[in-house]
Amino acid sequence: MENIKTATDVLFILLGAIMVLAMHAGFAFLEVGTVRKKNQVNALVKIIVDFSVSTIGYFFIGYGIAYGVGFFEGAQALSEKNGYELVKFFFLLTFAAAIPAIVSGGIAERARFYPQVAATFIIVALIYPFFEGMTWNGNFGMQSWIEATFGAEFHDFAGSVVVHAMGGWIALGAVVLLGHRYGRYGKGGEVFAHPPSSIPFLSLGAWILTVGWFGFNVMSAQTIDAIAGLVAVNSLMAMVGGILVATIVGKNDPGFVHNGPLAGLVAICAGSDIMHPLGALVTGGVAGGLFVWTFTMAQNKWKIDDVLGVWPLHGLCGAWGGIAAGIFGSTALGGLGGVTFMAQLAGTIIGIAIALVGGFLVYGVIKSLVGIRLSHEEEYQGADLSIHKIASESDD
Repeated sequence: MENIKTATDVLFILLGAIMVLAMHAGFAFLEVGTVRKKNQVNALVKIIVDFSVSTIGYFFIGYGIAYGVGFFEGAQALSEKNGYELVKFFFLLTFAAAIPAIVSGGIAERARFYPQVAATFIIVALIYPFFEGMTWNGNFGMQSWIEATFGAEFHDFAGSVVVHAMGGWIALGAVVLLGHRYGRYGKGGEVFAHPPSSIPFLSLGAWILTVGWFGFNVMSAQTIDAIAGLVAVNSLMAMVGGILVATIVGKNDPGFVHNGPLAGLVAICAGSDIMHPLGALVTGGVAGGLFVWTFTMAQNKWKIDDVLGVWPLHGLCGAWGGIAAGIFGSTALGGLGGVTFMAQLAGTIIGIAIALVGGFLVYGVIKSLVGIRLSHEEEYQGADLSIHKIASESDD
């Protein structure tokens, strides 16, 4: 029976890894549909290459930093318990690789290819696992300090802060250092729209991400006996809340409508295992409205040219999710308890600080050493022809 239990756990977490791996196709097509046509090939190539580089960085360095586990033993040792540690690595790798996939959407249309690949390696090997280990493995005493000070550990079941807020705030540093796309803003403060190239591709990417997210959240349990239907229903309710509020606040704009479920799902990751479904609905709804409002403000007022809005979507909605777990996870509001508002606030702030410093540091150093931006002429021509020497469609 023990062997059957172990094999079932391996299959469970492997299916989760495959579902989250499929989400990277969602990242790719969300970006393909949002960028202009001359940058579609670049979006597809970036996501798949970034995933490969993330695998190398996380396998050789990052996973060891986060969990103190290495893969330099013989195959016999690695195969113990049906290779559970190996598939657990695979599952958590798909989370780690989401960081550069998030960043990719923010810096689209004007970033150089190989400097971004180098940044991906550093982020996944060093920056992300540093905070991942602090939160999910108790490294450096952060959780002990938060519990002693605020009465509970920082709770982030599936990564509202560990994955999404980290990705969004790292991306903010990259976006600011890159600067806005040429022609995006006028000298007098005018805003010139760069409309999405393909709403069908954008919506396809959103759907792939939405479906895969149930693997992201539910299978964060990591063993079959820990699976909880509450996580699935809370994810569903947050998704729906995000869609409906984004539809209303965004005035039926299809870009906002299809990012609505993603905002809700980002926000529910942290507290999906402890909230009541009504709390999840509110959490997702707030996230949907937060995304529309902050995306509009960032693009039009603050002149932050974050192409896919990854800082509002992942950075801010992820931070809201971390805090919301401390509100709607409380027993007073129908949650399971075991959390405090201040513990959630403290953990969220620490995650944001590490991500923000890490993003500016990594991209700032690379910018000073080799540069991170395409030339004016290359950007005008488009990343597809400038970098990959081929357009997304043939004229023949």
